[in-house]
Amino acid sequence: MSSGYITTSDGTQIFYKDWGDKSAQPIVFHHGWPLTADDWDTQMLFFLANGYRVVAHDRRGHGRSSQVDTGNDMDHYAADASTVVEHLGLTNAVHIGHSTGGGEVARYVARFGEPQGRVAKAVLISAVPPIMVKTKANPGGLPIAVFDGLRKALADNRAQFFHDLPAGPFYGYNRPAAKIDESIIHNWWRQGMMGGASAHYDGIKAFSETDQTDDLKAITVPTLVMHGEDDQIVPIAGSALLSVKLLKNGTLKSYPGYPHGMITTHAEVINADLLAFIRG
Repeated sequence: MSSGYITTSDGTQIFYKDWGDKSAQPIVFHHGWPLTADDWDTQMLFFLANGYRVVAHDRRGHGRSSQVDTGNDMDHYAADASTVVEHLGLTNAVHIGHSTGGGEVARYVARFGEPQGRVAKAVLISAVPPIMVKTKANPGGLPIAVFDGLRKALADNRAQFFHDLPAGPFYGYNRPAAKIDESIIHNWWRQGMMGGASAHYDGIKAFSETDQTDDLKAITVPTLVMHGEDDQIVPIAGSALLSVKLLKNGTLKSYPGYPHGMITTHAEVINADLLAFIRG
C-alpha cells in the first residue's frame, strides 16, 4: 500500500505514506512541529524520481494520526517512528528530520535504529538538538519565556498563531528583501490546523526542553547537520554548531541567509545536497 495506518502499543493510530520500489533504499522523513508528512512532499517526489523508496508519517497528535492527549514527548515520538519502521521492515535506511523531526531522528537512531542495525545515515535539518531552552548547563539557550509565549499564543488563538508564524519568521518572510509566497503560508496553516491543539501545546515542551546530548553522543552513523544561518526559530549557535561537536561522525553544512523553513524555500539546493550526501 502507498499509505496506511499502524497502531502503537498504547493504541495510537499513526498515519504513514510509503512510496516507491519496496526493494530500493528507503529514506524516512520526520516532519517539524506542528506540521505533517505533507511538509516533505517536494523531497519525497524528488527522491522517488531518483529511485528511492520514500516514507513519512504524521507524528502522534498531528495531521491524520490520532489526536491523543498523552505521549506527546520525544520518547513516544521516537518509539512511534520505530513502530512504523519495523512494520514496514525498513533496513539500510536514511533518516532525515526537520526541526522537531530532527530531535525525533536523533532519539530514534540512538535508541532504536542503530541498536537494531536499521540505519545507514542520518540528517538533521534546522534541528532542535541538543536542547533549545536556557538552563545552567545550556546558558546560550533561549529563555523559557519564549516558549511560554508560544504556548499562550496557541491557547489564545491557534488559527491566528498558525498564520503569523509562517507569514513571519518561519520562512524569513519578515525580512525586508523576502519574496513572500502566500501558498506556502496557506499550506503551513492547513497542515497545522489538521492536528490537535492539546498535542501541539504539549509538543512545545517536547521540542524545547528535551536534552538530547546523550542521543547525539550515541549516534555513530554518518550524520549531516544542515542549518540556515538566518534561522529565527532554532538559532544555529545553540543547535547545529553544538550538535556537530557531539556527533562521532557528523558534518556541518550551513547556509548563509537561509531561514528555518529552508526545505521549502530553498528545496532545489537542499535536495541536491541531500542527494550528494546519501550517494556519497
